[in-house]
Parts: sequence; structure tokens; C-alpha cells
Amino acid sequence: MRLLVLTELFLPTKGGTAVWFSAVYPRLGGKELHIVTAEVPGSRDVDSTHVNSIHRLDLRRRPWVRPESLLMYLAFIAKSLRLVFSQRFEAIHAGRALPEGFVAWVVGSVTRLPVIIYAHGEELTTWGSGAKYQVMRFVLRRADRVIANSEYTADELRRMGVNTAKITVINPGVDVSRFRPGLASNDLRQSLRLGPDASLILSVGRLQKRKGFDMVIRSLPRLLERGVDVQAAIIGIGEERETLGALAAQLGVTSRVHFLGHVLPVDLPRWYNACDLFVMPNRNIDGDTEGFGMVFLEAAACGRCAIAGRDGGTGDAVEHGKTGYRVDGSELSEIVEAMATLLGDRRLRDDLARSALDRVQKKFTWDAVAEQTAAIHITQ
Repeated sequence: MRLLVLTELFLPTKGGTAVWFSAVYPRLGGKELHIVTAEVPGSRDVDSTHVNSIHRLDLRRRPWVRPESLLMYLAFIAKSLRLVFSQRFEAIHAGRALPEGFVAWVVGSVTRLPVIIYAHGEELTTWGSGAKYQVMRFVLRRADRVIANSEYTADELRRMGVNTAKITVINPGVDVSRFRPGLASNDLRQSLRLGPDASLILSVGRLQKRKGFDMVIRSLPRLLERGVDVQAAIIGIGEERETLGALAAQLGVTSRVHFLGHVLPVDLPRWYNACDLFVMPNRNIDGDTEGFGMVFLEAAACGRCAIAGRDGGTGDAVEHGKTGYRVDGSELSEIVEAMATLLGDRRLRDDLARSALDRVQKKFTWDAVAEQTAAIHITQ
């Protein structure tokens, strides 16, 4: 396909959007598909072997300019227009409403190319109602198509006034060749000095309040009181690291909480294999919520069931009672009960895990996501 893809977030930048785009667009085209993105450390190594044509820009905000993003927008627009007038694109894809969607709208208005914008959920509920929100709403309502990452995000778009006919729900996927069951992981469990009967809970994600990692830590004393020998491993970095460490110390479970930070890419699937249960009891914090939760797919692809929060779009990632449990992420007793049930019943846990693995392999491969993305242009 001949597409112009605008995304500030792209590998080697970490995060769900960067992974999503780097997985889907090589499946949709080769060098005739052009991606405009940010210049970041390590990008040269990624671009030198990439299937698509990658164009890097300095997209840093400048505090001495008002608004700070002015030069970034101008560079984005100028580069996009140059490419549009030198290539024959079918459409413009934008990674988010802002800044990429606004740039796509400007370029699309000049060239009459269709504009497709991705919506991820949290940006729709955390940007308040001021000027930034109004620009986002303006852009989304004028897109030819909006890709929502979950049914929850689609509902939020409708509340913003986006025409239902323009919304297509496409869930993100997972690399099932990388994330898979049966990977060697005993060495990882041994590195935490787990006893032969100990259970390991795994959580993965940026250390933010909405993820509910604090509730995982708060659950440990109650599980121990029930006689559950349990430890928790948390993969990720973020602003809550010191707060979470202090909480573990306050509750007397420091030796049972392992903050692993970033792990090697090759080790991440092995950590999913090493755990007995994946837990991320996300919750809504002043509108900040989980739009989907790709980590739940990664766990499922490794043959592990999950506990997710009930807020946001996690219902598309975890089917309650079928591939895991969804709980009220603000209710500790509900989280503890779900964890105790699954850790205490190996057969139930394995049944849910098998269903989760089967669902991921059938519905959430990147090949399936790419096919859904390409189909948008067939039905345009």
C-alpha cells in the first residue's frame, strides 16, 4: 500500500503505539510506504534495516517559542507536504489526534487525501475541555476514519461527537512468535529465590497510578495471611517507583516485591512464562485510564491468564471468566479475592490460560491486525 504514516512514537521509542506501528506497516507495504517520525537515540540502527521508508525529524518542543510546539508542527507539515507532492499516496495515517492528526488534516485539506487517525483512549479523557481538547475534537470529527483501539475508546469517540460510521475498532496485537509458552524460565524464578511452592505474580507497564501496581503490593500481606506464599515482580519504570518502594517497606513486604525496571527484550517473554499469574488491576484516576492493555495479550500469548481492572478498555483484552478476571481496581478486597482464587486453583488457572492463548492466536496476531487495517481502504 502507498501510505503516508505520521507518528511521533516509533521504534526504538518504547511503548504500545511504537510497537503497533512497527509491526503493522511493514506488513502493508515496502519502501513505497513512508513513515515520518521523531529523531531519537538509536533510530539509525532501526531505520537501516526497516522495510518501510523512514523519515526522521527533530520534533522537540522549544520553550522559547510560543506555543512551544510551533516549530515541531511546522517541520511536520513541511516534510509531509514535500512527500505528498513527490509520491503518490493513497491515504494519510496519523498515530494520534495531536500532533499527528492535526498535521494530517492540514495536509489532507490541501491534497484531498483521506485521513485516518488512531485513538487510544486515555487522550480522550485526560485532556480536559480547554483549547487542546477542542482542537483534538475538531480533528477527530473531520477525519475520514478513526481507528479505536477498543470498544471503550469507540464509545468515548461517540461522546465527543465523532460519527459512528467513521469509527472502526481495531485492537492491537501481539507477536506470537516472540511471546509464546514453553520458554525456559526456571533461572528467572531462581534469581528471585522463590521456594518450590511459592507463587509469582507478574506486572508489566509504566509505573503510573492508573496501572494499580500499588494495589498489587497492598494485596501481598492479605494473601500471606491466607497462607499463600507469594512474591511479586514488577517490570517497568516511571514516576511512581519511589512511592511503590516506600509502600512495600511500610507494609513489610520489601523482600517479596522485586522492581526489575527495564528487562532485556529477550527476557520479557521469559518473565511471562516464569509467573503463575499476571496482574494489572488498572483503575480510573481523574480520567486517566487504560485504553486497552497490550500487556494482557503478551501474558495470554505466553499461556498465562490475567487479572485486569474493570475500568477503560480492558474488556477487549481480557474476557471476564473466560481468559481471566476483571475486578474493581480501587477495591482491594476484590483484587485479593480474585488473586487468592486463581493462585489457589491450578486447574481453573490453567483452563483460563488455555482459553486466553487460543483467543490470542486466533484473533490478535499482527497479521490479523494488518488485514483489518488494510480492509479500511477497501471499504472507504
